[in-house]
Amino acid sequence: MTASAGRYHEGRRFLRTTGQHAAIEADTLIDGAYILRIGDAEQSHVNLEEPQEIFYEYLRRIGHVVDLVAPAGKAITALHLGAGALTLARYIQATRPGSEQHAVELERELLDFVLQKLPMPDGTRLETHIGDARETLAELPADLEFDVVILDIFSGPEAPAHIASQEFYEEAAARLRPDGVLIVNVGDEAALTLVRSQTAAMRRAMPDVAAFAESGMFAGRYPGNIILVGTRRPWPADWTAELLARGPHPAAVLSGVDLDRLSGS
Repeated sequence: MTASAGRYHEGRRFLRTTGQHAAIEADTLIDGAYILRIGDAEQSHVNLEEPQEIFYEYLRRIGHVVDLVAPAGKAITALHLGAGALTLARYIQATRPGSEQHAVELERELLDFVLQKLPMPDGTRLETHIGDARETLAELPADLEFDVVILDIFSGPEAPAHIASQEFYEEAAARLRPDGVLIVNVGDEAALTLVRSQTAAMRRAMPDVAAFAESGMFAGRYPGNIILVGTRRPWPADWTAELLARGPHPAAVLSGVDLDRLSGS
């Protein structure tokens, strides 16, 4: 249950790690929705009144993957590496009440700012962690396993080398339950250099991988986001059909030999 939008107001917070300012502004087009900006870039969108409604297309695609990991409404255990405005944590709480969630964020000021200005709904089970994604993953209790691990920290051709690696994906996969999934959002330029390297790294680290995006992204004509999904079992063919049906449209899912052109294998 969220409080009315009138409780919230715009604000700014200095982020010491990056030296930028974060700002939260009301969305003038959607009642009860807010935009998180970092520097000059729009970073996240949150709809407090309807958290199951996700504005950004790439986040909606991630939400659709999460929808497939367990029967509708069933609580899951989720790990968010890169918290942002906690849009997906809010989505999981709205669609799977009672889920146990953990969020890792490098910027302490950002997480404090978001939770102060845009608090989570009552009843949310969310534990927050401040620190590096890979280091924090290693520090989590050894018996803690996840249905979903979501990595959303890549934003362009440059990425932290210790995270954009086969070894990190192996460590993340080891924390998954047998039917769990690793979801990686890769924001990249038109050449898809980072997408290709991360697809190859994930394929070496996990039994199967698929890529999900707006269909034009795979042609390499413009920058954007491609969602990589790693599974601990063969990629289910019915998931491809489900994701294509859910969109946003036009959508494409590449798996098996169709994914070879992204990974070079």
